[in-house]
Amino acid sequence: MSLQWSGSVRLGFLVMLVGGCVSGVALPGGAQSVETKSIDNLTRIRDRRPATTVQEWMAQVEAAQVQVTNVKLEPTATGLDIVLETAEGKPLQVDATKFRREGNSLIADIPNAVLALPQGQPFVTDNPTADIATVQVVQQDAGNIRVSVAGNNALPKTEVTLKTGGLTYSLNPVADEPDEEIEIVVTGERQQDGYQVPNASTATKTDTPLRDIPASIQVVPRQVLEDRNVTRLNEALETVSGVSGPFVRSGITSGGRVIRGFEQIGNFRNGFSQGNEFDGLDPIGTIERVEVLKGPASVLFGAIETGGIVNTVTRQPLSEPYYRLEFQAGNRNFYQPIIDFSGPLTTDKKVLYRLIAGYETQDGFKEFTGSEQYSIAPSITINFSKQTSLKLYYEFNRATLDAGAFFSDVIRPDGSFITPRNLFTSYLNTDNASFETQRVGYTFNHSFSDNWQIRNSLAIELSRYRLNGTFFDGIRDERFLTFSNGFSQNSLIRLDNYFGQIDLLGRFNTGSISHQVLVGFDVNDFNVNDDTSFLDVSGLPDLDIFNPNYDVPGTPILRFNNFNRASRSYGLYLQDQIAFSDNLKLLIGGRYDWVSDEIQRTGFEGSSLNDGAFSPRIGLVYQPSDTVSLYASYSRSFRPFTFGFAADGSRNFEPTVGTQYEVGVKADFLDGRLSTTLAAYHLTKTNVITPNPDPVLAAQGFSIQTGEQRSQGIELDIAGEILPGWKVIGSYTYTDAEVTKDNSTPVGNRLANVPENQVSLWTTYEIQRGDLKGLGLGLFYVGERRATWQTRQYSEIISERMHRFFIEEVVLGQRSMFAICLI
Repeated sequence: MSLQWSGSVRLGFLVMLVGGCVSGVALPGGAQSVETKSIDNLTRIRDRRPATTVQEWMAQVEAAQVQVTNVKLEPTATGLDIVLETAEGKPLQVDATKFRREGNSLIADIPNAVLALPQGQPFVTDNPTADIATVQVVQQDAGNIRVSVAGNNALPKTEVTLKTGGLTYSLNPVADEPDEEIEIVVTGERQQDGYQVPNASTATKTDTPLRDIPASIQVVPRQVLEDRNVTRLNEALETVSGVSGPFVRSGITSGGRVIRGFEQIGNFRNGFSQGNEFDGLDPIGTIERVEVLKGPASVLFGAIETGGIVNTVTRQPLSEPYYRLEFQAGNRNFYQPIIDFSGPLTTDKKVLYRLIAGYETQDGFKEFTGSEQYSIAPSITINFSKQTSLKLYYEFNRATLDAGAFFSDVIRPDGSFITPRNLFTSYLNTDNASFETQRVGYTFNHSFSDNWQIRNSLAIELSRYRLNGTFFDGIRDERFLTFSNGFSQNSLIRLDNYFGQIDLLGRFNTGSISHQVLVGFDVNDFNVNDDTSFLDVSGLPDLDIFNPNYDVPGTPILRFNNFNRASRSYGLYLQDQIAFSDNLKLLIGGRYDWVSDEIQRTGFEGSSLNDGAFSPRIGLVYQPSDTVSLYASYSRSFRPFTFGFAADGSRNFEPTVGTQYEVGVKADFLDGRLSTTLAAYHLTKTNVITPNPDPVLAAQGFSIQTGEQRSQGIELDIAGEILPGWKVIGSYTYTDAEVTKDNSTPVGNRLANVPENQVSLWTTYEIQRGDLKGLGLGLFYVGERRATWQTRQYSEIISERMHRFFIEEVVLGQRSMFAICLI
């Protein structure tokens, strides 16, 4: 059992450079467990002479580590022995209670050990037995090595034994126990992978090594989330290349962001579309890791935008008791307590639970504004047997805004502000909002054999939003905001999303070629109902920005609009991961979608759309060594649900199509401690809706389908540990995104909110001994980007971390932003 109390003990610096300007910010790092040490341990630490130079420090680290100089596999009558030989026969510190399973793999992490094989590479052997796919011995980080035995689509049934120093340890789970039984970790949590995550599931819907995937997929693991102490999903994505531009309303982050130059609306959660515009309602405490797949992904996920997807993987119930209490506080009355409890509900540990709950309150940077959120997320896992399991979950999230659902400011052409920065530029009784989301679902998994399994999932998301806002139409004498020609609205929006999926996963060989096949079918129902009242603001008085009077009577309803949309899609997909040899692998797949969309709105005739599209993907991976992967891929996406209307009132538009060509290299350095991905891509989006060339029809909101946009660039991502305790994660992005065909926007214009250069770096050093752990230094740079007056209603670019104080200057056009932030 583990009881953890978390508090911020790191000090970090976040530096932003935009257009040559530099700023610094102090911020708390990851929450650290406060551990109680015995007097004997403290005495030993006190008596040890500390290192006074870098050379002495490195010498002490190396002296405490045991070198593994040879690895041998020895078949036995009952199974397979993995023999680790060490320099001078020194014993390894093996703790068999920490042996565990991850998916189809048996894992043993050995601390204070360094892999020093003659060939200078990790040890990797494929197919040593019929039911074992791979045996690996790798340097997990600077002071730990990992022994991993991966089965063919299931845990190995072969008896696997680890031998070292005359001692023998069994890696197999105890018979007649549930699979999770071997996951015995002191804290009750799955052992952290540090800043490197070897596998991901988003790109293929299978647990696949990143180096075998012919695409750029970046993973932000739990360790990074904790070290950076992030409280929003957009903060977690700051270190991922090619991702920018989250949209925020009073601290509630929307699901929209820009990936590889194209705006994405909504996110995925455990591989399912959320259908939720606001990811601020996802408490970060429920997230185990974040996976970002770059480029078209319709081959597995259906009708989505071109740039890529963001998929959050949630924390699951544990087999050992675990209790975590966390509290954060900051200025602007920021408070956030979180509880996280988990463990078995039955003595045989076949029924496991997890309960995560949180509360957050904070004041806005403008007067009268602020927000309050609370959430609860229980989940249960039932292991009926080794072959069959059922996972159930429920989430309730609610957020309210005191005021400021929509912010606007007035700026001069030179970028200076006319309205005071803390001024609330609306009327209090007409501007507020609330957001509520419930999620419920299950995942059922059954293995027919070691090579074949079936999976079935259902995800339901029900969201309710209330958005009330009043907008001024101009300013008089640089002092009085005028509302007589503005508008005010009260909206109640209901979003219901139902998603069901079933797929079959299997492994087989055709001669010497191995296959991992995925075939599946899914259905998605998405319904929107928007009831909006437009209010009469002609009687609202002007607002004096230097002496505001917010005491005004309510505004009468001018008119009422109703908007209903019902969308349904069916998708059938097939994928084959083919290994021609140990170093040559092919990923090929295709999906066909049938989609329908109906819209009813006040004052217009109903319209419908029925369409279908095929989305292919093919990629090749060549691995010239154990540390390098070269890949090339082609993929395509489609998005049929456009909001444009033709001049005849119809919506007979072709689906928007994205086509991408990508090449890249993935490499490990420093004995596998540091991983990098370098990718180059060319991405085109065609059939873009543009305004009708007839000015009269364009003014009425009618469109035609002749637009085209292109994005191409280079991305570099790094993650890992450079030296013991010195970890790093960061990225560089160059994006050339522009309009290539359009009726209203000049060809060659850069796409809005897309920086040409973007650099981010988070690095942290942890003292290896003692109670003081952690000093974080972060660097975040965003290059010039095209801005518009709509983008200028940004206000909440500074609300990404409402518990900090910001001073910023934001200007129009191709100029830049400068921000200084202080805790």
